[in-house]
Amino acid sequence: MTNTTPLRTVKARRTFLENVIRTLKSAPTSAWFGMIVILIYLIAAVFAPLIAPYGEAEVLGKAYLPSSAEHFLGTDQLGRDIFSRLIYGARNTIGIALLTTLISFFVGGTLGILAALKRGWLDQGVSRVVDAFLAIPVLIFALMMLAVVGKGIGNLILILALLDSTRVFRLARAVALNSAVMDYVEAARLRGEGTGWIVFREIVPNILPPLITEFGLRFCFVFLTIAALSFLGVGIQPPTADWGSMVAENKSLINFPVRTFPYIPAPFYPAGAIALLTVAVNFVVDWFLHKTSGLRDGS
Repeated sequence: MTNTTPLRTVKARRTFLENVIRTLKSAPTSAWFGMIVILIYLIAAVFAPLIAPYGEAEVLGKAYLPSSAEHFLGTDQLGRDIFSRLIYGARNTIGIALLTTLISFFVGGTLGILAALKRGWLDQGVSRVVDAFLAIPVLIFALMMLAVVGKGIGNLILILALLDSTRVFRLARAVALNSAVMDYVEAARLRGEGTGWIVFREIVPNILPPLITEFGLRFCFVFLTIAALSFLGVGIQPPTADWGSMVAENKSLINFPVRTFPYIPAPFYPAGAIALLTVAVNFVVDWFLHKTSGLRDGS
């Protein structure tokens, strides 16, 4: 008897790739712009040591040198190459924000889905704790906790992941509650399927689009929070390159008039990198949300 499993697998993969290509071809210009920008940032983050012409904290010469062949964007207040620090800043800022968002989604998403399925004391207890955390401004609470437990990348990730998981919990619980009362979930329960099977085979595939959309939005929020904390001096600590701290280190140049020669726009480079990535991610998230909502483009 002929084994058709490999053939079916190849056909399924080919169909999946064709659907992906067809979907990407239908993407608007804004989504393509966002995806290209994100891809460039990811390449810079992954291959930072190969792309950056100088070291992350390497002091090369005088402070605030203008753009030249040796220093594409000039030097900062200590004489370090701004272009190199921007590239290393992509690795540090984006990497920490991505790891924080992943942890927050694992914690918040797991608790939200379990609370929606189990209900009872688990749902009530976790929901009340989440309500208490939601009442506290994130930036103020993060500043307070970092002052108590100390500055450090590990503490920064754990604190922001804990705070952000409360937002993820509310969304995961809401969409899981809607899915948990559907007929296909009741049919799985009547068949005697376990909680794990119901979660991963019935609920998660049906709530994945809003969770993916929320992931992009939460990443932007965490990314901006890390930059804000670094700007205030309690986030990523020097000499580690970070876009928020780079703005803070060169903020004195903001008061210089543009007509000053040579004008050094050092604080605007990292600020522009932060703004560009945020806009790019939101472009992609908006397109994905529109695509998964089932709405048609207007003629």
